[in-house]
Amino acid sequence: MSEVAEPQDPAALVAEVEALGARLARVREAVGRVIFGQELVVERVLTTLLAGGHVLLVGVPGLGKTKLVDTLGTVLGLDARRVQFTPDLMPADILGSEVLEEDAHGKRAFRFLKGPIFCQLLMADEINRASPRTQSALLQAMQEHRVAIGGEIHPLPGPFHVLATQNPIEQEGTYPLPEAQLDRFLLEIEVGYPDAAAERAMLLATTGAREARPVQAMTGAELIAAQGLIRRIPVGEQVLDAILKLVRGARPETTGLDAVRQHLAWGPGPRAAQALMLATRARALLDGRLAPSVDDVIALAEPVLRHRMALTFAARADGVRLSEVIDALKDSIA
Repeated sequence: MSEVAEPQDPAALVAEVEALGARLARVREAVGRVIFGQELVVERVLTTLLAGGHVLLVGVPGLGKTKLVDTLGTVLGLDARRVQFTPDLMPADILGSEVLEEDAHGKRAFRFLKGPIFCQLLMADEINRASPRTQSALLQAMQEHRVAIGGEIHPLPGPFHVLATQNPIEQEGTYPLPEAQLDRFLLEIEVGYPDAAAERAMLLATTGAREARPVQAMTGAELIAAQGLIRRIPVGEQVLDAILKLVRGARPETTGLDAVRQHLAWGPGPRAAQALMLATRARALLDGRLAPSVDDVIALAEPVLRHRMALTFAARADGVRLSEVIDALKDSIA
């Protein structure tokens, strides 16, 4: 099997991957003590963090999205903060602003007061409730990992990740994210209701005299090292071909599928292929494997593609769902 990148020292790479796999197993165990019934969501969020990306969580209120961010901040040893997005939220409320100060000698100077974005794990709660101006300020920082205020560049701490949430039901008074900004999120993850057994366990664990608390199982420096290791994991030609076939097949201009040509207005750009390359490696490592497979591509196809493609008006009128088109794409590479 030919590879995209040949590791310089395969034995050392295998040892690093196995050590990181053991550490990630402890991370998942620590998160599982606090978060119930959302194993797939936790897996995909950890996949995104390992790949160095940002997450868009879509789900109704009360499913533990805020609890998940708080828990991940503790377990991963990251500085986590939360911002509630509202229509009157201004860019300065997130990025920070300059204030004019006067010292004891009467000399005046501007001093930059950092906003809540200067953290390592930021929860942007209900991001679509803020105005497009505020959204763009946040998403620019997500892309460039820095903030420009008053002509000065202020780098954000590393690692830096944004976990944004959206309520799919209540859309009144919201500002939907433009497609170009949605593309900045590595994955869009749907957060559903837990099953009966998980909800029962959650009730018993969270309404008693003692509630389970998360414990740290990793550090920010270790996460940065893991993100570097992810990029060194080899990817086989079969997986690379599957990624290219999936992404190019999702574009009406280059597809061979009638479902895509008939129902999609536009498809994903190259950033979708980049997201799949990184996310499949991270998923394989979380699963204790040394290299990704085509099954990883199929498993991650929907969260990678869903927010990077759109149905035509006619398809929506006919009741076509985006998941049906993605299923046809997955079948084409299975």
